[in-house]
Amino acid sequence: MIRTQIQLTEEQAERLKKMAAKRHLSVANLIRQAVNTLIKSNTAIEDAERRKRAIAASGRFRSGLTDLSTAHDKYLSEAYK
Repeated sequence: MIRTQIQLTEEQAERLKKMAAKRHLSVANLIRQAVNTLIKSNTAIEDAERRKRAIAASGRFRSGLTDLSTAHDKYLSEAYK
């Protein structure tokens, strides 16, 4: 494991201590669990799933652009700048 330091507000520290005590865990273990949950939620939607959702959504909405089918790369590039 890698040792690290974080700064918490007094309220955060107190609440973490109480939560850890109720669960019979150390504060460090509770924080590691929270970090794991954050990491999982952030990577839950992988690129392939994002593409699948984007393809499923295509054609469902009107953009008002008359050249979208030919200039879609340009518009996509502008949207992700």
